Amino acid sequence: MYNKLVSDIKPLGFTWETIDPFLFCVHHLDDYPEGNDELGPAASLEGRNIGQDFTIKDGWRMYHGDKVPGFPAHPHRGFETITVVLNGYVDHSDSHGAAGRYGNGDVQWMTAGAGLQHAEMFPLLNKEKPNKLELFQIWLNLPKEKKFCKPHYDMLWAEDIPVYREKDENGKSTEVTIIAGKLGDIKAPPPAPDSWAADPENETGIWLIKIEANGSWTIPASSFEVNRSLYFYRGSKIDIAGITIEKYNSVELLADQPAIIDNGNSDAFCLLLQGRPINEPVVQHGPFVMNNASEIHQAFSDYRETQFGGWPWKRYDNVHSPGKRRFARYSDGREEIK
Repeated sequence: MYNKLVSDIKPLGFTWETIDPFLFCVHHLDDYPEGNDELGPAASLEGRNIGQDFTIKDGWRMYHGDKVPGFPAHPHRGFETITVVLNGYVDHSDSHGAAGRYGNGDVQWMTAGAGLQHAEMFPLLNKEKPNKLELFQIWLNLPKEKKFCKPHYDMLWAEDIPVYREKDENGKSTEVTIIAGKLGDIKAPPPAPDSWAADPENETGIWLIKIEANGSWTIPASSFEVNRSLYFYRGSKIDIAGITIEKYNSVELLADQPAIIDNGNSDAFCLLLQGRPINEPVVQHGPFVMNNASEIHQAFSDYRETQFGGWPWKRYDNVHSPGKRRFARYSDGREEIK
């Protein structure tokens, strides 16, 4: 079924399999109703497994939230989260006092490093109409030498993320949003300083690809050592090297050869993840990703002792005021308002 260019076609679920240097990807797609005064859903929560609500009901989930959907305070160590919000908003709060509200094309790049608690809540800001939420959260590993780096987060605001545009011979357009890496002469904004993506030699790429109906686009070649995965999450079908990929499937691609994507009769939306592998042992237990079991035990011990800085907020499911604009406040006191 496969050829040298295309391999390992898999259906996509809620969480997506990834390849080194990536650890994990999740696709959140929730059609929330109108919001209430607490920024939660103006709808009954009856029949939901509050605290562990991961089953779609009426088109949406509460996840670990009990009033506002999302993920109240939880710890991480040893990797990075890259949160790409296509629609809706996320309210960030963390154990170093940093905070933010971002959405509708914004990307948060957070290095957990030595240890950090954060909350990721989904405030339903619209009280007069439904609140659609769509986002990807991607986990990118840190190499052993960076596992205990200082925690850090940056915002890549939608206005600052470049888009590569190209038309095929029939005039059909492709747009590629460059969150990490480069395409042609277009470079993404700088990633977090301790990230595997910070070294251009690692050829880390995070791209959102939109191909017009009946259009064609070629993913350019990278180095042989690079791992490359394409996640086709919306559209009808695409063809790569004579193999048809149905929507909501992933495919691994040989990175040192260009890959021509021929699209079907509706716009195609894909996420591409690529990078040189770190090639180190990965031992994961819940929110901690280290190189061996003893480091996992140490992570739990350190968290019990220090709480990775404690929790400076009144609520573990902290959300910001309804009228707050998109903003980021960093642990060093800097603030950005959009």
